[in-house]
Amino acid sequence: MTIQLDDVEVASTMRTPGHDFELAVGFCHGEGLLAGHPVVDVRYCGTGSAVDTAFNVVSVSTAGLAPAPSPRLGVTTSSCGWCGSDMLDSMADRAAALPDRDHWPATELMAIADRIGEQLPLFATTGAVHGAAAFDRAGEIVVLREDVGRHNAVDKVVGRLLLDGRLPASELGLFVSGRASYELVQKAWAAGFDAMIAVSAPTSLAVETARRANLGLVGFLRGGGANRYSPAN
Repeated sequence: MTIQLDDVEVASTMRTPGHDFELAVGFCHGEGLLAGHPVVDVRYCGTGSAVDTAFNVVSVSTAGLAPAPSPRLGVTTSSCGWCGSDMLDSMADRAAALPDRDHWPATELMAIADRIGEQLPLFATTGAVHGAAAFDRAGEIVVLREDVGRHNAVDKVVGRLLLDGRLPASELGLFVSGRASYELVQKAWAAGFDAMIAVSAPTSLAVETARRANLGLVGFLRGGGANRYSPAN
């Protein structure tokens, strides 16, 4: 799917069809392309026929208020995209550290992870997709999405929250079904989540990013246990 912002092509991604508008909006937000400006319209192929492009082009509009975007080189695959310490510095330049918040009890996080894991129908059928979900402090699932790309699943969750006027996502946590990569932590930071929980391990850069962002990060949520990586104490 190709994503356009104000009629400029900014990315192409391999995705599981469905919730395409959320994916496009969430991607633009996570990349900082919106620069705080509201989305005024989302549609298939804003410069032509959606049928002609097989519903594989999504146009996000801020009515020209967002800064002129620069296309992201290459194609975003179903794995995570670019990352590195230079990108961490870039993220820190446009997003302040999150405010201090109460830790989420590990027992509650494990219960939430189990509940979300039971509500991933596409994974249950195929075993080949990733899940992401936003949840509140009462343990209720606010948004749940699946996609072949873990970053796409997160973008769909973030896009839904943005379209519903629920960003920054304070008092919400983000669940991811796989490992916690730098890119996913960066998306959680940009969206303003209180915490992020992952079924598998985080990368070292993900841990560094979470600590710099003051984002709670918990991994290895399985078998009745969990590891807290951020905050460091």
